[in-house]
Amino acid sequence: MIENKKEFYGGAGMMVAFIVVLITIFSPVFAGQNGLEYLDSLYNSISKGSAYYIPKVKEETDKFMGTSVSVTLKMANEKQAEQVALLFEKGGAMVDISGDELTVTGDLGKILDNCLADADNMYYNRGEEVSSKYGYDARRVLYDWWVASKAMDKDLKAQEKFDEAKIVATVVKKTVESSYNYYEIEPQKIGDRIGVVLFSLIFYVGYTLWYGFAIMFMFEGWGMKLGH
Repeated sequence: MIENKKEFYGGAGMMVAFIVVLITIFSPVFAGQNGLEYLDSLYNSISKGSAYYIPKVKEETDKFMGTSVSVTLKMANEKQAEQVALLFEKGGAMVDISGDELTVTGDLGKILDNCLADADNMYYNRGEEVSSKYGYDARRVLYDWWVASKAMDKDLKAQEKFDEAKIVATVVKKTVESSYNYYEIEPQKIGDRIGVVLFSLIFYVGYTLWYGFAIMFMFEGWGMKLGH
């Protein structure tokens, strides 16, 4: 039996409103997306806008111009070895392929400069320039850069060339992975969308409290109390 009808029905009304808003959030009314998809896209776009490290990384890779390296890289299969060879050759390196294994000899600075150029194009969603450069899918190109760089890092460490290995690892983490993960997302600065960001954060807190008070009013109106 309802003990306090005013409180109970007030809470029930809040719950109904909560559900109506929840249905709206999950409806495709935000430029063809539901609320969660819209905010996910927004925050991905904002995070991409603050994840552009290529110019700073290039300052570091330029220090390795004229540094000759020779590495042996094992790929997953012959096809990947042939694709990876193209990446190094575009960077001016000499490549010898033997099955799924390749030996690369060249200027580390030039190799990484070519990698950064591809990562930069992918960061700005110019995938067609990358695919036309190598003749296959642009996203696959970046994946091949990731695989090849990981293999380079391992081989350079085995040669005790730790400075060279470190810069290769930096390129992978700060440029290749970032450009791959954010490909086809348009970068935005948080300052340009600060109104939407603040509203979404305030709404999230308020909406959560709204639900909590609706439950509390309904149960208290029903006659249930919390005790110690």
